[in-house]
Amino acid sequence: MSLSNAWDVATTSLATNAGLTSIVSRNIANAQNSSGYVSTKVGNLVTGLNGAATIASISDLANATLFNSMLSSTSATAASQALSDGVTRLQQTVGDATSTSSSTTAAQSPSTLLQALNTALQTYSSSPGSASAAAGVLSAAQNLAGGLNSASASVASVRGTADQAMVNSIATINSLLSQFQTVNTAIVKGAATGADISDALDQRDTILQNLSKQIGITTTTNSNGSMAIYTDSGATLFDVTPRSVTMAPTTTFTAATSGAAVYVDGVPVTGANAVMPIQSGALAGLATLRDNVSVQYQAQLDSIAGGLVNTFAETNSSTGAQAPGLFTYFGATSVPGSSLVAGLAGEIKVSSAVDPSQGGSLNLIRDGGINGSAYVQNTTGAAGYSAAIQKDIGALSGTVIFPSAGGLTTSSSLTDYTASSASWLDGQYQAASNQASYQSTLLSQATQALSNATGVNIDAQMSKMLDLENSYQASAKLISTINTMFGALLQAVA
Repeated sequence: MSLSNAWDVATTSLATNAGLTSIVSRNIANAQNSSGYVSTKVGNLVTGLNGAATIASISDLANATLFNSMLSSTSATAASQALSDGVTRLQQTVGDATSTSSSTTAAQSPSTLLQALNTALQTYSSSPGSASAAAGVLSAAQNLAGGLNSASASVASVRGTADQAMVNSIATINSLLSQFQTVNTAIVKGAATGADISDALDQRDTILQNLSKQIGITTTTNSNGSMAIYTDSGATLFDVTPRSVTMAPTTTFTAATSGAAVYVDGVPVTGANAVMPIQSGALAGLATLRDNVSVQYQAQLDSIAGGLVNTFAETNSSTGAQAPGLFTYFGATSVPGSSLVAGLAGEIKVSSAVDPSQGGSLNLIRDGGINGSAYVQNTTGAAGYSAAIQKDIGALSGTVIFPSAGGLTTSSSLTDYTASSASWLDGQYQAASNQASYQSTLLSQATQALSNATGVNIDAQMSKMLDLENSYQASAKLISTINTMFGALLQAVA
């Protein structure tokens, strides 16, 4: 090899070494990048005409299988967490929380409040002439009606919060798709010209990771480096250009309100009419909370309220017609029977006719006549009369036909149905909480596996840096030697 060729090899080696050192330095600098996933950069070397290696391109270490697994786990975790957070709020309506300011316990569960009413009725039955026992029944009934009102309001609040979170999620999705288009275009152009696109690939992966938190996705990569994105149900989110994700927000939720569907490029992906229903991501979890779990629990509360109105209804002694008794609701003209009255839990109340603070009489609980003289059972006005109270106590454990919308048994006692509703919600809470924990563990494992395979390993990069330093020293020594030989050659010629 001539000295000129040796000089070319040495200087090329130095330039390559400097480029590789720069790549390793980038890896080390980005190892603790908190903005998202960053893969290890690798310099791809080729051998030149002089036999020296040069950097042809810079690429990322990639593992599509592990990356897609991480995206899938991210979506599943986000869906489970969104559902768990909402069900946790609903579950508070069946919890009996101890006050932080005293040692007393404030009952919230309709099941517990119904038991308290049953106990008050038992006490009143033993002393039907006691005004304080009658007042105890009134108080327990008002607490139960108030508990149902509060639970119904909580359901509406949870649904409204979920709806707004869905609006925010959709805004985030559209923003990420717009960012994706910019980065995707840069990757395609860079790949065509041979430019370094490794940072752009990192940016694209980070966008995909953030997008997967909002909605479950799958991707395909074309030969020119561009990528297309689809929902986990197959609806197109991005292909050359972003597709629009839309949903009309709902300002106020009542028991009869149906949440608006989410559309991807005009195709419904949530709701009863969804053509391609999404399965994961926060958006899917929020939709399940808003449109399924909360709606079913509301139906159970309305069924309990209807059962109370039916159980404590008064019967006209002449016509046999029934009218709301101890429990009624706004605009009531009849009892619900086995029909579901949407929103009844939010409207149920104790009749003002038995409330002395509203001009009523406590004795009507014992005697009947809330709806007039035709409904009076204690026709003699005897203070020891307890037949009507005993009938109410028996009715609480008697069989009632409930609407099917609650998803529980349709033939049960009011006491058992109310307890079943509480158990159902506790079960939903436990299942959602366990699923969220399980998915979080899977995500941690998937993220760690991807990091081990393609992420930046500080120890490995520092070791590589030492190798490059040794290579630099060898190239520098070679140049020094060649320089000495050139000098000796020139002296010999002179």
